[in-house]
Amino acid sequence: MEIATFAGGCFWCMVKPFDELPGIVDVVSGYSGGHLEDPTYEEIKAGHSGHYEVVQITFDPSLFPYERLLELYWPQIDPTDDGGQFHDRGDQYRTAIFYHNERQKKEAEMTKKQIEESGRFKKPIVTQILPASTFYPAEDYHQKFYKKNPAEYKEDRVKSGRDEFIEDHWQ
Repeated sequence: MEIATFAGGCFWCMVKPFDELPGIVDVVSGYSGGHLEDPTYEEIKAGHSGHYEVVQITFDPSLFPYERLLELYWPQIDPTDDGGQFHDRGDQYRTAIFYHNERQKKEAEMTKKQIEESGRFKKPIVTQILPASTFYPAEDYHQKFYKKNPAEYKEDRVKSGRDEFIEDHWQ
């Protein structure tokens, strides 16, 4: 098994695209990249911990290669927004790929370069590619939010403008 960690704004919206696919063992919402030990959601939301909201994906690379995870990740985000994602603003909602080994780093950099060279976006790609750091799982009520609270999840996605952006820029 391998681990992949992606920041793409609100982690509620980042679980479903990866969840329940063959070769994906688990998708956990959490926090990474900051300076506080064992941060709480309130500390993350206040924006003073340095953490990103992330999803950490456990996967079987023989069934679902890392490259496919990257192919799913990029179209979930606005890679040109360094102030957050959609209606979620602040450093905790920035985008980043946290790599766990040199192969992941190389593949992430390659896909970022492909997007930069594609001409798809007029603004620069600001998604960072960073070494993985300590991952802290989010509180239970955040896990699989799209399943536990389907109406609120759907409403949040509509309000955020994420789906509209994805349709306009990625499809």
